Amino acid sequence: MQKKRRVDSAHVSSQLIRRPIQKCFAIFLLPTFICFCIGFLWPFIQGIYLSFCNFNIPKDAKWVGLSNYAKAFKDASFVHAFWNTAAFAVISIVLINVLAFAIAYALTQKMRGSNIFRTVFFMPNLIGGVVLGYIWSMIFDAILKRYGTYLTANATYGFWGLVILVAWQQIGYMMIIYIAGLQSISDEMIEAARIDGASGSQVLFRVVIPNVMPSITICTFLTLTNSFKMFDQNMALTGGMPSVMMNGAKVNMTELLALNIYSTYNINKNWHGVAQAKAVLFFILVAALAIGQLVATRSKEVQQ
Repeated sequence: MQKKRRVDSAHVSSQLIRRPIQKCFAIFLLPTFICFCIGFLWPFIQGIYLSFCNFNIPKDAKWVGLSNYAKAFKDASFVHAFWNTAAFAVISIVLINVLAFAIAYALTQKMRGSNIFRTVFFMPNLIGGVVLGYIWSMIFDAILKRYGTYLTANATYGFWGLVILVAWQQIGYMMIIYIAGLQSISDEMIEAARIDGASGSQVLFRVVIPNVMPSITICTFLTLTNSFKMFDQNMALTGGMPSVMMNGAKVNMTELLALNIYSTYNINKNWHGVAQAKAVLFFILVAALAIGQLVATRSKEVQQ
């Protein structure tokens, strides 16, 4: 009887605390909602509208229908940037996640100095993308100079330079997420698998990895979206160079989608609407891939 009274009194107290907040929730919600509408929702809606217009500034926008999207699909540089970004994303996702998981797994095996190694591996993530781009461009050019070439003279060198830069920057961040996932696995579960005769590889692939799937989901999502959205490193490291003529159009061989949209808007004033159409297509692509990846990886997560 006493227990029931305690529960009831706690419930009443909770309601008394919540009631004033529920009455005044608009006061707390309204400022954030206004900022969200001004900073994101309205520019997003206006951007979709401008993708169907020809304009120099938004006030002078003239409706042209789907012609901007037609020009975007016919633009050789945009198509090349798409396939370039797709290849870059696949390689980066695999490389970053495999290395980050391997490092995290090693650092959770009770080795000496693991905290120092975690700090060292995480530090590159604290450096800005533009700074990293310029630093690595000097490093690559110093190495390639011995062979009589430089980074932006060869599309292959530029592409793999971007992969190395992004992997070096993001592995440490993903490592922290994997360490958190590995530390959430109970020692009893691993010990039980070993008592049952499981080998080290069986413990890894049948016990550890299935239980780390939530971390894999997060890291795959982050590496996927970061790879497609990468702009500052691409601009600072290669600037899209080298350039070649393809189907009568200038194509930057190491240009990714975000940099291609930026270049389209700034190089040709008559293509502002096309650049906006590319941005809308870019949003749809990244959103679709991210949602598809989340659905695919979450279905494989182990229910704790």
